[in-house]
Amino acid sequence: MSDVGDVGGVRTIVVEGTGGIWKVRSPDGEEREASLAGRLKQEERGNLKLAVGDHVIVEPEERGAGWRITGIEPRRGVLARREPGGRRGERILAANVDQVLVVFAAANPEPHPRMIDRFLVICEANDLEAHLVVNKVDLVATPDAVDALIGPYLRAGYRVHRTSAKRGDGLEEMRAELHGKVTAVTGPSGAGKSSLLNALHPGLALRTQEISASVNKGRHTTVGAKLIPLPDGDEGYLVDTPGLREVGMWGLPAGSLDQCYPEFRPYLGECRFQDCQHDSEPECAVRRAIGEGKVDRGRHESYLKLRGELAEAEREW
Repeated sequence: MSDVGDVGGVRTIVVEGTGGIWKVRSPDGEEREASLAGRLKQEERGNLKLAVGDHVIVEPEERGAGWRITGIEPRRGVLARREPGGRRGERILAANVDQVLVVFAAANPEPHPRMIDRFLVICEANDLEAHLVVNKVDLVATPDAVDALIGPYLRAGYRVHRTSAKRGDGLEEMRAELHGKVTAVTGPSGAGKSSLLNALHPGLALRTQEISASVNKGRHTTVGAKLIPLPDGDEGYLVDTPGLREVGMWGLPAGSLDQCYPEFRPYLGECRFQDCQHDSEPECAVRRAIGEGKVDRGRHESYLKLRGELAEAEREW
């Protein structure tokens, strides 16, 4: 390993692992396993939780039997969600992320726009650039259905990509978006994320699985997040994250949710009431924009539902 840090250790990046043993990668591409130093283990029991994508300092064990992580550098661009199962706190999916690909299937399983909205809100709340990826377009007979689905997101200003891991649709465009960046790939189970990454990164051989016909849902094939270097010496990484069936938000005040809908922002501050919830208040600029066709009604409905969930969580905790 090279790239020695100021404290005498080696600067590396966490590529895989949970809990006790982590796999780290140095700038020259060498990978090793390392465990947390005792001091960091104590911190991890508190607020600090090491995550894939973290930049860490590693040093040899005193007896030379292995490596230990002795320092964690400040983070940027964290992709985090609420702990599943209604538990308190957040779970960091990946650290030091530049952008997020929110992948969902055009069919098999059928897309759920309100689920997509949840992923996008998490990206907005974490101040991460989000790209919407409509995968499996080869399963749709005509493009009209996809057009209707992505229309509200295009009008909201999101970049949208149509892809097919099977036919190769959109892959060249996607590769251009990945250059020189750390890109997290997330989305609901069954969206074909692993197949898409295998198509983008030949030879990766990520495990894939068929959709369960009985429930029309994907089965989890990625257990934990994994940082994958781009091939052929290209700078940048992909972060493969587990498929999610439950997507919750943590630490986002209900009153700030409207900032996470880009199409709302031109109208915020123009409502009659400063603390307008954009629900039933008179002279609401957002609701007026809906009536004028400038804001999608379905997106507004998802906002109201998510705001209710956040408000309920605030009352409980």
